[in-house]
Amino acid sequence: MSVSSPANLKRHLIAQGFELYRTLSDRIMLAERVRDNLIMDAGVSVGFAPELSVRFVVRAQSSDFRGESAAQLFDRARTLAAPCIERGYSEAGTSVVPVSDPGDQSRTLETWYEVVFARAVGDLDELFDELRYALELEKTVGR
Repeated sequence: MSVSSPANLKRHLIAQGFELYRTLSDRIMLAERVRDNLIMDAGVSVGFAPELSVRFVVRAQSSDFRGESAAQLFDRARTLAAPCIERGYSEAGTSVVPVSDPGDQSRTLETWYEVVFARAVGDLDELFDELRYALELEKTVGR
């Protein structure tokens, strides 16, 4: 199976039963169905530029660990994803994401400390296996 374009890749993903959430310039984000009528960003995506890869985001939420520094919260997220390193994933970036009150955008309800992990894949079969693996991962650090 070849991937000649993002549209072709999307067709392959849908045929394998994956639900798509959003397409960006370099990746396709997958969806998780929380309820039959509600889908959300799964924190898992398929990178297609410059190479075919699987990416996922793990996070620690500041309200769960009051008083901890950004470094400590990032370390908690890294620890959650540590078993993935042996599978070939590596850290691809970090971000601090403020979550605003939908009724008052000037008020921050929560802050997420996110670490992105990624792994290149060689073909679509490997891609599908890794996506299923990533979708099953716990992606939020528990208290």
